[in-house]
Amino acid sequence: MQYRLDDKLVVAISSRALFDLEESHRVFVEQGVEAYCQYQRKRENEILDPGVAFSLVRKLLALNEDQSAKHRVEVILISRNSADTGLRIFNSIHHYGLSITRAAFSGGDSKFRYVAAFNADLFLSADPVDVRSALDA
Repeated sequence: MQYRLDDKLVVAISSRALFDLEESHRVFVEQGVEAYCQYQRKRENEILDPGVAFSLVRKLLALNEDQSAKHRVEVILISRNSADTGLRIFNSIHHYGLSITRAAFSGGDSKFRYVAAFNADLFLSADPVDVRSALDA
């Protein structure tokens, strides 16, 4: 059965906006991709702390809890992680009970094409450059 998004508010969010990944990002910047991948794999069962947009996402998803209304909001994770390194992120999503079931992991490539592909109405990111790039995509 097809699940349509055209009647929902579709919010795409970067993993760094949803969770505090500053330490992980520092490893990526200072030590490179391989060190970052090892860092994430070693910590895949460590729950991430909430990021700058976490509380907003939780409130948006709470709109879906109203039983008298249809599912109104769809939050989609958009990440440069690979599916392998993204396991820590999904473990954290599950831990916090967030109803996020869709994700696009670009494996280091640009994630902005996914914003348009999912027909996102809003893109949340902790990086202003990412937001500008998404607007230009």
